[in-house]
Amino acid sequence: MTTVLEDALRDRITPRMRAAAAAERCQPGMVRAELAAGRAVLPANPGHGALRPSVIGRSFRTKVNANIGLSTELSSRSLELKKLSVALKAGADCVMDLSVGGNLAGLRKAMLAVCPVPFGTVPVYEAVCRSGGDPDSFDPDMLFRVIAEQAEQGVDFMTLHAGILREHIPLAMKRRAGIVSRGGAILALWMKKHRRQNPLYERWEEVLEVCRAHDVTVSLGDGLRPGCLADASDAAQFAEL
Repeated sequence: MTTVLEDALRDRITPRMRAAAAAERCQPGMVRAELAAGRAVLPANPGHGALRPSVIGRSFRTKVNANIGLSTELSSRSLELKKLSVALKAGADCVMDLSVGGNLAGLRKAMLAVCPVPFGTVPVYEAVCRSGGDPDSFDPDMLFRVIAEQAEQGVDFMTLHAGILREHIPLAMKRRAGIVSRGGAILALWMKKHRRQNPLYERWEEVLEVCRAHDVTVSLGDGLRPGCLADASDAAQFAEL
């Protein structure tokens, strides 16, 4: 038996697959086969005009991701563009924008225009900023608006913490270091205050519709990753997994 994805990709090699294959010095058919088998991803939003497609998977070169982002305390658009330039010159294969603050759409537009590598975000950060900055009071509808807007803007991949559930929070409270993931902590605070389930988990099909429409790759955020050796491989981590 074959999967729907395998059937769809069996005889189809796209220009982005060819470009990624050229960068890897392999045959386009290999890229197609790894994508169809679910062993690789090709973060390539058609709205990202400056992109040079790159395939990520165990059969290809190891990729290095650089995290940058606007700070509310010490940062500016010019500084973020300089960080992006430095990351690219250093050989970063992907760049992730972890910006917080105001006018994030304008900053992303400027970075996407000059970023030739896959560009990622963590939408819940912007959702909190646009909801007044209070992690436990953001509006889930705002989070979904942010996801849609970022996808339309050209973001290639997004970290979405959809695996941390309300019932996992008591497990995490037994830890020495607690919840160290910022995205995980935001969602945990919101679930605890409102006594509701993770909106990303409940509305996952809605998320996938947006990602499918813009060819956005999902990076499932590990909201309950351990923050110290004492918390490694504990009940909370495996519950989320």
